[in-house]
Amino acid sequence: MKRATIEKLKYEDSLRRREEQIRCLPKAVDDGRRVVRVFVEGYEDVAFWRSIFDHFDNDYLRFEISVPTREDLPKGKKVLLSMIPKSNEEMLLCVDSDFDYLFGDRTEVSQLVNDSPFMFHTYTYATENYLCYAPSLHNVCVKATKNDTHIFDFEEFMAAYSRTIYPVFLWYVYSAQLSHESVFPLVDFKNTVRLGYLEVECNGADTLAWLERQVRRKLHRLEDEHPQMKDEIEDFAKYLKTKGVEPENTYLFMQGHTLMDNVVMPMLNSVCDKLRTMSVAKINASSKTGLQLKNEMSNYMNSLRSIHDVLLDNENYTSCPLYGLLQDDIQRYITNAIEKIEAEKAQALK
Repeated sequence: MKRATIEKLKYEDSLRRREEQIRCLPKAVDDGRRVVRVFVEGYEDVAFWRSIFDHFDNDYLRFEISVPTREDLPKGKKVLLSMIPKSNEEMLLCVDSDFDYLFGDRTEVSQLVNDSPFMFHTYTYATENYLCYAPSLHNVCVKATKNDTHIFDFEEFMAAYSRTIYPVFLWYVYSAQLSHESVFPLVDFKNTVRLGYLEVECNGADTLAWLERQVRRKLHRLEDEHPQMKDEIEDFAKYLKTKGVEPENTYLFMQGHTLMDNVVMPMLNSVCDKLRTMSVAKINASSKTGLQLKNEMSNYMNSLRSIHDVLLDNENYTSCPLYGLLQDDIQRYITNAIEKIEAEKAQALK
C-alpha cells in the first residue's frame, strides 16, 4: 500500500475517533434560558467570575464562564481586548482592570476597556485585590485555623499599610501612565512595598515602622532622580482622588499578585501561626489525657485548611465599594438584556 494512502486512512480514522469523542461529550442542559458566554483571562479567573455572576441569577439568562479557545494564545487580557469588536449581549468579556479604571480616557487601552459595553472589569487592580479585602481576612483565618479569637485588626493594619505605601504608589502609577517604566519599574515597586515579616504584637506597628523606612528611602531617591515629576505627582494624586483612591485604600489598586503574595499571605501566615498555637495550647491544657488527648489533637489538626486555598475561595468582598461599581455595570447589562428579550417575545406574539 502506498504511503499516501496509509496517511489518508490514518487521517480519516483520527477524524472518526474525534467525532465519536464529541458525540460522547455531556450535552449542556437546556433550561429555556438564553446562554451567555463569558470569557475571562485565564483558568484561575473562572471560579472568581463564576461567583460574581452567581449573584445575578435570573430566569432569562444563563452565564457560562470559560477562557477563549485559541491555538496561538489561549488566554490573557490582550486576547480579550482583541475580541472586543465581536462582543455582544451573548458574548461578554471580563478582565482585571489593572490601571485602566484609574487611567480613564488617558490612554488608548484604558479608554477601550472603559468604553466597551460588553466588557466588565474589576475596578480593583485585579481579582486578587477583592480576595484580599481587609474586612474579610479574619474569616479567612477562622476557616483555616478553626480559631475565632480576634488577635489582629486586619482593617486597621491594611489602612495603615496603605497610608505608608501611598507616596510610592503614586510614583509607580504615574510612571506607568506615562509608560516611563524605567522611572519606577514593577520589580522596584514590589521590593519597596513587600512585607518581609509581620510582628503580630501591637497590630504590626514594628513592621509598619520598618516599611515606612523602606518607603522613605525609595521616595527620596525618586524625588532626587526625577525632580521635575514631583509637582506632576501632586496633581495626579488629586485626579486619582476623583477615582476613589485614598491613602487608606491604596491596597485595592496596587498590583494584585504583589498584594496577595508579598503582603497578605505573609500577614495571614503570621496570624494563623499564632491562632494555631493558641488552639494547641488550649487542647494541651484541657483535662483530657492519653488517648482522649491524642484524638482531640488529631481531630483539630485534621480540621486545618491551607491558608492559600481558603484565601482563593474567599467571597466575602461584596461590601467593597468598588464591587458596588462592578455590580451596577452587570445589573445594567442584565436589565437591558431582559428588556430586549421581553420585547422580542412580545413581537413574536403579534
